[in-house]
Parts: sequence; C-alpha cells; structure tokens
Amino acid sequence: MSVDAPKPQPTQPANPAPSAALIDPIQEVASLSQWQLIWRRFCRHKVALASFYLLILLYLMAIFAEMVAPTGRDHRDLDYAYCPPQLPRFSIEHGLHVHGMRVHVDPITFAKTYTRDTEWVIPLSFFVRGESYRLWGLFEWDVHLFGIHHAAHDRLNPSTPTVLLEGEAPRHLAPSFYFLGADRYGRDLFSRMVYGSRISLSIGVISIVITFILGIVIGGVSGYIGGSVDNLIQRGIEIINAFPQLPLWLALAAVMPGDWSPLRVYFAITIVLSLLGWTGLARVVRGKILSLREEDYAVAARLLGAGHGRILFRHLVPGFTSHIIVVLTLSVPGMILGETALSFLGLGLRPPVVSWGVMLQDTMQMQAVAHYPWLLLPVMLIVLTVLCFNFLGDGLRDAADPYAN
Repeated sequence: MSVDAPKPQPTQPANPAPSAALIDPIQEVASLSQWQLIWRRFCRHKVALASFYLLILLYLMAIFAEMVAPTGRDHRDLDYAYCPPQLPRFSIEHGLHVHGMRVHVDPITFAKTYTRDTEWVIPLSFFVRGESYRLWGLFEWDVHLFGIHHAAHDRLNPSTPTVLLEGEAPRHLAPSFYFLGADRYGRDLFSRMVYGSRISLSIGVISIVITFILGIVIGGVSGYIGGSVDNLIQRGIEIINAFPQLPLWLALAAVMPGDWSPLRVYFAITIVLSLLGWTGLARVVRGKILSLREEDYAVAARLLGAGHGRILFRHLVPGFTSHIIVVLTLSVPGMILGETALSFLGLGLRPPVVSWGVMLQDTMQMQAVAHYPWLLLPVMLIVLTVLCFNFLGDGLRDAADPYAN
C-alpha cells in the first residue's frame, strides 16, 4: 500500500507586492511639484480655503468698487441723515424690494424719526443704471451691481411722500435705499465701506511688498555673513521691537506735514507701517539662512565660484519660500489694523479719503454709537478681514511641509 507524499504548499512572500490601487496614488503624489503638494494639503484645510475665497471676493469688491457701490463715494442726501438700515425683502407681488422710510422732523429739536412706510414700495434689481462714474478713472459708465429700479418705482409710486419743516414748503423725498444705514450727512454706509476697502486692503498689500524686500535683504545678509554684521543687525532689530508699537506709530504719523495731499499721506502711512513690520520676517530669514548656508548644495555653489548674491537669493532663499509666504500672510492683519488705528485717531488718512479707519471717526462720541449703532459696521468688516488672513496663514503654515502626515 503506497502513501502519496503531501503536496508542497505555496509559500507566501514576506513582503507582498503592493496592489495597483495602492501604487497609483503613490506615483501620483510623487509626480507632483512642491507647490502642487502645498496646494493639495492646503485644500484639506476647509476654513483656510473658505477664507482664501472670501479674501478674493473682498479684493474683487475693492477693485470694482464703483460698480459694486449703489451710490457714489460722496453722494449725500441730508433728508436721510442717520437713516437706519433698510434690509431687502422679497414678495411674489413686488419681487426684491424695500419699504420707503417716512421722515418726521421735530419742529423744536429738529431731531429726525424714521418709520417704515409699508405702502411705499421701492423695487430693487441687479445691474441697474444709476449715478455715472469713471471705472478705474478710465471708463465712463453708469451700471451698478444692484440698486433701485427707478422705472419700476415710478410706475408703482406715482407720488412720493414729503418732508415738512416748520416755515418751509414741503419737499418730495427721493426714493432711498440704505442697505446698512446712513451717516450724519446722509451718505450710504455700505457704499463708503466698499470704497474704503480699496484703501484699507491695498495698504496691507503694498506694505507687505516693502516688508518682503527689507526682510529678505536685511535678514539674508545677517544670516549669510554672520559675525559682527549679524550682531549689529540683530541689536538694531531688538531696539526697534523694544519700542511700544502704537506710540511709535503716533510719533511717526505726527511728523507728517498737515498740508500734505491725501495721496502723499497714503504712501507715507504705507511706508511707516512697512518700516516697522519687517523685523519679524528678517528674523525668520536669518534663522533659515543660518541652517542652510552649510548645506552641500550651498558649499558646492561656493566652490564653483558662484557669487554671494547668487548663492543667497538663487540657492538659499527659494528653499524656504513657503515659510516666507506664511509670515507675510500673518503680517497683513497688523498692517490693516495699524492704518485703522492711525486713521481713527486722526493722525493717518483724513477726509475726503475714505477708509475703514476714517469711517470709524464718526463713532468717537458714545452718544452717536448709542443712538446709531450701525455706524460700527466697518468694525465687523475689519474683524472679518483680519480673521480671514489669520485662518489663511494657519492653513498655509500647515501646508508648508507637504510631506508631513
């Protein structure tokens, strides 16, 4: 009786080959560039991504301010001084509309009281014709993103309410639409906030450009040369950082002549903020240069005869560009808040220039804030912008190392 020998069992390899489903994503990631990996990781940060798109929307609003604003920057109607916000409504009969505001003027104190007139329907529409303007100072146009549909208003309201002052003839009120209310001169607060975004947001960007140049050059020279030059630059940075920031801003702003034009004051404020904001970036650049200047590729470039400037700006600085972008992004809110503080105190930009800080000058009296709280709405836009930049900086900081888990 013969016994069959047992058949040998196939042995499993110790390290099985990865499947094609696993190899494809790995090959896809390996083929991406550094910036593509950063963007891939940044997209996972939902709050930072939402802040990025919201900042794009804010800057588009600033670029097309003349078109977005329902009225002109200096358009005023004293009949509607301190008019409360008129929030749009929607109905099947009238579509998007607001109700007109009936004004009652006290004959003794001349105080105005506003009541909503439900019978006065003011239709609204998008891309309506209104006050003419020059887009970017080049093109004459009169189309606004949204506003009052005057043809439909005249059709729905053949007669408009009147305002009565003692001893004066009654005057017909023009249809009004103050989305976020009006100030003491009857100027649309929302339109002025849109125009103010052009100044407040651009100051942060221009200041960052100057800060970038000063921080890269001074910090790079300090870290690359080292020795007594490094000690001198670092002691200078420590002296600048030792001064209280707000009093130093006030001192530099007070030096500006009072007869300067608004444009010169604008550039002066930009330079002041830049001269005080480059120290943080310079410290970051110096630390990175100190750690990279002895790397093999830097030593090889030096042995091949490359100049110091080429080694510094062509080989070393690009190695930590993502970190520079993070530092600059987190510095923009400080620039915006600096301009707001100086303008609010009357030492920065002044009327007729419109910025968020200039608009907040109307809130220096507590009585005005108590009776007309909508004058504080520019603060909400400042807070929103600062938060967006902070969230964006956090997202970029997390994405700066694309190979991290």
